[in-house]
Amino acid sequence: MKPKLLTMFERKEITKKSITKDFISGVIVAIIALPLSVALAISSGVSPEKGLITAIIAGLFISLLGGSRVQIGGPTGAFVVIVYGIVKTHGLNGLIIATIMAGIIMIGLGLFKFGSVIKFVPYPITVGFTAGIAITLLSTQVKDFLGLDIKDVPSEFIPKWQVYFESMNSINITALLVGLIAIFIMIFWPRINRTIPGSLVALIFTTILVQVFNLQVATIGSSFESISSSIPMPTFPNIDIAQIKVLIGPAITIAILASIESLLSAVVADGMIGGKHDSNMELIAQGVGNIFSGIFGGIPATGAIARTAANIKNGGRSPISGIVHAITLLLIMLIFMPLAKLIPMTTLAAILIIVSYNMGEWRTFASLLKAPKSDTAVLLITFSLTVIFDLVVAIEVGMVLVAFLFMKSMADTTKIECVKDDKESNELNNEVIRKDENTSKDKVLIYEIHGPFFFGVVQKFLEVMKEVTPDYDVLILDLINTTAMDSTAIDALERVYQMCKNKGVKIKLINVQEQPRKVLRQMGFMELVGEESIVYHKEKNINSTL
Repeated sequence: MKPKLLTMFERKEITKKSITKDFISGVIVAIIALPLSVALAISSGVSPEKGLITAIIAGLFISLLGGSRVQIGGPTGAFVVIVYGIVKTHGLNGLIIATIMAGIIMIGLGLFKFGSVIKFVPYPITVGFTAGIAITLLSTQVKDFLGLDIKDVPSEFIPKWQVYFESMNSINITALLVGLIAIFIMIFWPRINRTIPGSLVALIFTTILVQVFNLQVATIGSSFESISSSIPMPTFPNIDIAQIKVLIGPAITIAILASIESLLSAVVADGMIGGKHDSNMELIAQGVGNIFSGIFGGIPATGAIARTAANIKNGGRSPISGIVHAITLLLIMLIFMPLAKLIPMTTLAAILIIVSYNMGEWRTFASLLKAPKSDTAVLLITFSLTVIFDLVVAIEVGMVLVAFLFMKSMADTTKIECVKDDKESNELNNEVIRKDENTSKDKVLIYEIHGPFFFGVVQKFLEVMKEVTPDYDVLILDLINTTAMDSTAIDALERVYQMCKNKGVKIKLINVQEQPRKVLRQMGFMELVGEESIVYHKEKNINSTL
């Protein structure tokens, strides 16, 4: 495992021309990340500069050490609800500890090469929890967008909306109009210019509008007493066993979400540039980024799909663009942070409303509603649990449900059928008859097992085997189409063997594939029935076994 930046230098894939493009792209992405980082920090329940610190520190390490050429790291909308809940329950210090712990977990996942596990997360689950996160993110913006007079907003979805409805009589019409202007600008600005981000235009325009006309709208300055314009000194918090026990759950939540979102972003980026990322190295980089983000007082970070896509579209093709993005944000923070106090809160809410809409993948969501019922059920359950409870519950329940549905699907596709009249069964019958003159064609029973032979089909197999009676001399199980077998299947075979032995019926297994053969040998079934009762391949002569 090597950072992609290092491998690109070794292969001489970074040239003066590519560096120029990366530099331009990095500056543009920093401008895009500026309002998002501030808005995400505030919505997460921390001060505005925490978002910029995260984008700078975590973004720098993710680009320096990452396994993707073009990944841009920083705070994302997916973390807002989780971070808000941690801050409310455990305070800022608890969030910092959880972020560092999550980083350590992610490094462990990368070192033990769990990066490829992302391919086992079904598509309906990723779409379901992404849409759920989008709805929860949207719900966190209602207070500032409408200018509601609420001191303490619950973190849970349903209580949150109850408080909103109870406070609707305190709507600030001016704040609502400013927010609507910001949304209007972000929707229609791309028709005028696609280089300058609409969110930045909306932020500058509405800030000037509020200041020039002295509009009574809450701003960052009126909502936060002090905003730092410098990077704090690194501080490692004191951690004891009691805190670890309390925060391990939130840390795992952050690690899971950061891993999934980062690797999904890297996969999307690969498709856009025709490249291939190193998922394990990416997890290690994300882990290091989160550890240092926590040490510098930041919040959790991950690969940001929207900013990564913007990086690619503006010509970024190496990690240098991500490094430039982090440095540019640092310069902006040092020089222009005092002006951030003038930004209206409703504008930041408007920016995140657009973010939540874009991240929801609603067209994909709607198309999956037409998918098979099992996929639709997984989608809706994951979506609902993400909104009502939290992401970890949604993923846990979704994965368990998917596992059961997959096993049922596999069990339904596995068939156990009696072969009586086809040419192959007649040939087998004739072999048995020639081997034992006392055996007639009618006394040979042949079954074919089509599909994986595992615990999900054992009961079906045992029910079919009840057809074996003392009237038969030989039971033949043809496993030519069985490529996988588990210990439950071996147990079922042993039970059938004992049943056949009690009834005076010989049992034969033919066309045994490689994996079933290994399991049969390891678990002692081959020794039980005798190796002469098992034939491995169809090409081999079966005379000796029959």
